[in-house]
Order: sequence, then structure tokens, then C-alpha cells
Amino acid sequence: MNTYDTLSSWQTKDSRLSLYLFNFHRAVRPSRFAATILVMLTGMLACQSTLVQAEPSAQKWQKPHKPDSTEAIHQQLPFYPSRASTDRPLKPEMFESPEVCKGCHSEIYQQWQRSVMANSWKDPIYRALFKRASQATDGQVDNFCIACHSPIGMTSMNGSAATLEEPNDNLPGVNCEVCHNIRGITGSDNGAYILAPNREKHIKLGPRHDANSPYHQTEYSDLHTKSEFCSVCHNVSHPYNSTPIERTYDEWQESAYNEQGIQCQDCHMTPGPGQQTNPGRSAIMGKEREHIYSHAFSGGNSTLHQYFDDPIGAELAREMLRSAATMEFITLPESLVAGELATIQLKVSNVGAGHKLPTGFPEGREVWVDFTVNSNEQTAIYRSGAVVDGHTEPGTRSFKVTLGDKNGDVVDLNVWEVDRILSDTRILPHGYAIVEYTFLVPDNITGPVTLDAKLNYWPFSQHLIDELLGEGKLTVDIVTMTTASAELKVTDKPGGTIAKHTTGAKTGRH
Repeated sequence: MNTYDTLSSWQTKDSRLSLYLFNFHRAVRPSRFAATILVMLTGMLACQSTLVQAEPSAQKWQKPHKPDSTEAIHQQLPFYPSRASTDRPLKPEMFESPEVCKGCHSEIYQQWQRSVMANSWKDPIYRALFKRASQATDGQVDNFCIACHSPIGMTSMNGSAATLEEPNDNLPGVNCEVCHNIRGITGSDNGAYILAPNREKHIKLGPRHDANSPYHQTEYSDLHTKSEFCSVCHNVSHPYNSTPIERTYDEWQESAYNEQGIQCQDCHMTPGPGQQTNPGRSAIMGKEREHIYSHAFSGGNSTLHQYFDDPIGAELAREMLRSAATMEFITLPESLVAGELATIQLKVSNVGAGHKLPTGFPEGREVWVDFTVNSNEQTAIYRSGAVVDGHTEPGTRSFKVTLGDKNGDVVDLNVWEVDRILSDTRILPHGYAIVEYTFLVPDNITGPVTLDAKLNYWPFSQHLIDELLGEGKLTVDIVTMTTASAELKVTDKPGGTIAKHTTGAKTGRH
């Protein structure tokens, strides 16, 4: 049973397994081994029967369960199909402008201003895809999308896809007033936050017990120090069939990083990879502290930073990517034989990402190996991993998710049509993958050949960007995360000297 099998799949197996147990008992001579196997299989059958009879409410959704009636939807989910909620009806004047926060938190404001969070509503890729999704579903997914790209816009400004066409389209992205007014969560996906601004008492929630401000009151929030805070927008389930679209939080939760107490904030709210402390002050009048959380929210999307003319953020994103993986040749032959097939293996390891490599938006995120074999006498002996017509070429060794619709056909753009996961080749935290290449060594070369491998990443394929925005509107930044190279001699018969090889792999914690 794979991860995405449904419980009902056990029902067809139940009767077959019962018959198998009956025949097994008749045919096998009683022995300690046979008795042990019989007990094990009987236990499995009992478990399966329990699974089949599981209560309908036993779903991924928690607190509250996914509503199954119109009345329950109105009661539990005021911004359906998002899971966002508020403590009362909200108005725009209940929120302050980030420029007000800038007065005391100038450094944090500058970090946030160039972040993807700040530009979550302005992101051209999101806007184009959101417009398509809204048109295809008659607006049914509007709240689902806006909940995490403009929480204030959805909860207090009646934001929708139609807002994209308005001349005064000025919905805020994820700003100070969003995060520091979230008082709780009701689940771990689809925007399940409770947004509760308190202008009357002027309270801001944050990670400090001893924070003090002359302008507003402060209140400690343990939630703000935990990955659960991030889960509400970094876990995404299809709103109508619950297919797991994005699972960054779950990937972390099931990893050793969680067991070790390493939170999302410990990697994505620091000055850069490997920098665990950031001494300074959160505000101009604040206390000097050993560590201040960076509000650049560094991730891997250098393409968006380039689009918003932020070279600092773009380079920081590249550094994050370079710290995430290593790559090395394994079991290299001592030499290659002219005129014969050669097989080469590469090991790609996730050494720095506390989630799968890659993670996030599955239709775009892709890590792949661009592998070439060349010689001084004959270039381009072999290549796999080139970009052709905006895609990685067929046969490329890629690490990515492939989504499918209800017919099992690949979904490469219209995420609202997703009904299942067709494949997932991404690398687990602290995990690795072995990729293999077989090629023919030309029979007319005598000199050495060089093996070169690049581990590349892009947040979206160029084809997808061209489809959404038009050709030439935005160029995707392909980041080389790490490299590996080797030189092998070519002989007329097996044997020769041991290969020389190097690697450009870097280690670090993401």
C-alpha cells in the first residue's frame, strides 16, 4: 500500500487474504515457523479490517474536521474554502501600515520589504496562475488562494481575483500586521490561522517574554517560535478532494530536524545558511540580544528576487540552495574501454534542507542533474539534463513531484485539476539518491575523458513561466547547487590507472 492508497483499497484484498489463510493452514504442515507466519498474517488481517471500518471523521483535517454540509461550512469556515478565521468581523482600519512599524524596527522593515512575503500579492507568477484558477472555477478557489497571499485583503477588504483588474489594486501581502496578529491556528494547512488584531489594547504578539515598546503593548506567543506557525500556509491540500499539493511542514515534522528541535525559523529567519546567531536589537530602543530573527525569510526563489530587483535577496537564496546538497561520483571504474559501454553512478545527498529536496509548489520546483561526458578529441560524447524548449529534456534525472488529474494524466499547470500524486522522486532530509548513466565510449579516442555533473535548481520551468506570462517576460534563474567532476583514462582493454575526481559539493545546514 503506498502513501496515497485509500482505505477502501483494502476491501478487495480482505476476502482474498482470508482464502489464502484457509488454504495456507490446510496445506502447510504444522510447525513453529508456520504457526508464527499464521499469527502474523492473522494480525495483519485484523488490522486491515479495522482500517476498513475507520470512522469517516478520521481525516487529515483536524480542529475542526473537514465540514461536510453547507451549515457546517458557514459555522466553521467563514472564508471557505480556506481555513482562515477571525475573532470578529475585520475592517482595514484595524491594521496598521508597515511604514508605522518602520519607525522603530527599521532594519527588520528593510529585510521584510525585499522578501517574498512582502511581495506575495505582487508576485506575477501567482497573479497569473490565480487569475486562471479563478476563471476555471468560477471564483470558487479565490479565498483558498488569497488566504495566504493577502490575509488582510481577504479578511477585511473583500479581496478576490477581480481585484487584480482594479486600478487601485493595493492589497497587502504578508506583512507585519498579519504575522504579529495571529493568535492561534485551527489546523496545519490551507491558511488555518486565527487573525485577531487588537487595536483597542494595541497588542502585538511575538517571541519575546521581556519585549517592551513605548508605542504598543507586547505579548509573548510560543506559537511564533514553532514550525506550526508556518504550517498553515506551507501545507496545502486540494480544497475539494484533499490531495496533498504541498507538504513542506509535514516533511519537516517527519524529519530528524523536528526530533532535534530545529524549527523553520532557525533556518529561514537567519542572516544566511550556517549562521545560528545574529546579535543585535529588534528595535532602535530595544535590548541588545544574542539573536535577532531575520525577516528576509530566505528561501530558494532567486528568480522572484531578481524580478523585484533585489540582488541581495537573490544571492542569499542561491547561498541557501548551495548549502542544501552534495554530489559525488561513486564506484568509478579505474578506466574506460574504447568501444564499450560504461556505467557511471552519482550520489546526490540532502545535507542541509529540513524538508524534501526540493519542496514547495510542486508544478514548478525541480532539482536535476546535468551530466556531460567530453574529451579533448571529441566533445559531447554524452549528455543528459539539458534544458530544451523550456523543459528539462526527456530522461533527465530529476527530483520533483508529478501531479495527476482524475484520469491519471499529468497536470503540469492547472493545479485545481489535481486529483492524485503520480510520482515523487524528491530526496528526504538527511537522505540521498543514486542516479546512474550508461553511455558508449567512442572507439576512436585514446585520451582521457572528463565527467562533469551539475546539480541544478529552478523554482519554475521556463516553459511554465512563458505559458503564464508570455515569452521574454521573465527569465528563470537556474542555480547550480553543487558540482562534481572526474577524469578517466581510456584503454583498449580493461585496466589502467585509478581515476582522478573532484567534487564541488558544499555542506551546511539549510
